[in-house]
Amino acid sequence: MNTKELKNFYKGKTVLITGHTGFKGSWLSHTLLEFGAKVIGVSLAPNTPNDIFVVTNLEEKVKHYEFDIRDDEAVRKLMKEEMPDVVFHLAAQPLVRRSYSEPLLTVTTNVIGTANVLEAIRFTPSVRSVVVITTDKVYKDEDSIEGYKEDDKLGGYDPYSGSKAAADIITQAYTKSFFNIKDYGNKHQTLVAIARAGNVIGGGDWSEDRLVPSIMHEVLNGDGKIVLRAPKAVRPWEHVLEPISGYLLLGMQLGQGEASVSDAWNFGPDKASWLTVEDVAKHLCTLLGKGTIKILADKDKHETNLLTLDTAKANHDLGWVSQWDSDRTLKETSRWYTAVNEDRNSASKVTKEQIAEYFNLSK
Repeated sequence: MNTKELKNFYKGKTVLITGHTGFKGSWLSHTLLEFGAKVIGVSLAPNTPNDIFVVTNLEEKVKHYEFDIRDDEAVRKLMKEEMPDVVFHLAAQPLVRRSYSEPLLTVTTNVIGTANVLEAIRFTPSVRSVVVITTDKVYKDEDSIEGYKEDDKLGGYDPYSGSKAAADIITQAYTKSFFNIKDYGNKHQTLVAIARAGNVIGGGDWSEDRLVPSIMHEVLNGDGKIVLRAPKAVRPWEHVLEPISGYLLLGMQLGQGEASVSDAWNFGPDKASWLTVEDVAKHLCTLLGKGTIKILADKDKHETNLLTLDTAKANHDLGWVSQWDSDRTLKETSRWYTAVNEDRNSASKVTKEQIAEYFNLSK
């Protein structure tokens, strides 16, 4: 990865991030700040007072807007006022299990919210590159042993997966209709790409019903008893900085006029990091020095058993490769939570350190 080229591209750019108070949005914001970008963020309020957005005082470091992206007029007004160069769309209802209890909220946020952002971009000539973040769960559930490829069928068993697949399709439709690469440089100056990432972990995520936050809560602040719903489920676990590096590459190459990059892209770890839920839990317990595991099956709510990604296209065509294996990913994740649990004021420091280590910013 050419970090110098990334820094040179983003330095001084106005970058809009939707969902900047969320886990990935916060890490992306911090990374762009390290690269010298002017970061504008729009999102709902953070979920908990322990989220990375809160403990790193990110609101003071970016231009912060707080409203629902389902409000199309507010989204348009924001675009018109801020005139961003680059847009990263991450705002979403991101939880599978919550989508069962709040399906309509999930669908309207993920589908209508995405359409609102794309519609606003149509009337914002300053925007040169757009990266819409969906998920690995957009693929039709077929337990692919080799990993899903970008041209595999999209689907969605649960409301979350279905809504993200729909958002993916809406993005493709907008791209073909309004940001078609055949018309680039003539009828429009905007290129759009879709990013699909695996199961992302790292410091500062306290979302409900997610594995790592649940483990950290029980081990660091609870009785150390960890309950696993689907211990044998396989996921493409990766540190949050892995897909973020991919998003940044996409944003840069789109902004440089690389029309061939206007496509869908998978970002996931190497096969060695395709671990079961139980593997991850045991490894983290070892790193943390405590924790006991209990299995509790939940047959009421479907979740895919085998979900992995084929990243050959990103490796070959973008030059993106996974930097941290599962051992390093879990080590850095544990290090962040442990450090911040001991000293809340260390959150910004450890976040900056991990960004610098990942992107070799000291070199």
